[in-house]
Amino acid sequence: MISCSDYDYIEIVCMYRYPVKLTMKVGQPLEGIALDTARDESNNECLKLNAKETDVLVILDEINKLEVLVDNPHFSEVVFK
Repeated sequence: MISCSDYDYIEIVCMYRYPVKLTMKVGQPLEGIALDTARDESNNECLKLNAKETDVLVILDEINKLEVLVDNPHFSEVVFK
């Protein structure tokens, strides 16, 4: 489970539908448009990401780093604890 302060970053990218790059703890990085938060079939907290015209759920606990791919007044990247 990610911290409340880390969750704030997820909410910001979803609110503004920022294009993001996610570096995962294991596996390949993902890029797409942050859409919303959701829960998967196993009730994991997820980021709903539109990647290559397909919506995917990315488990929040599996994200190591989030980078925003456009200039914005909020932040450019965050590494999750």
